[in-house]
Amino acid sequence: MEQHTQNKNVITRLAKISGHLEAVKKMAAEGRECSELLTQLSAIIGALNGVSRVILEDHISHCLVGSIGEGKQESLDKLFDAVDKYLGTNTKRLESPH
Repeated sequence: MEQHTQNKNVITRLAKISGHLEAVKKMAAEGRECSELLTQLSAIIGALNGVSRVILEDHISHCLVGSIGEGKQESLDKLFDAVDKYLGTNTKRLESPH
């Protein structure tokens, strides 16, 4: 298992997001205004995007860069897999211009 440099940061962010989501769940149970729920959900989505960016940067900076010497194509495939999982896409369908 690889040690990720941002692991503590990621766990802290996810814990905050989890707490925020629980608070929104409570708001919904209390019958709060839709606009209030949407505002809070927007904040949660922003926080999720932020933590996803941290994870992707950590992957590129440490996992990918560390493995480039082992084989460029395999490293690129791993990066594309990570991006695919994050975006819900299939970047491997695109042909390389080289």
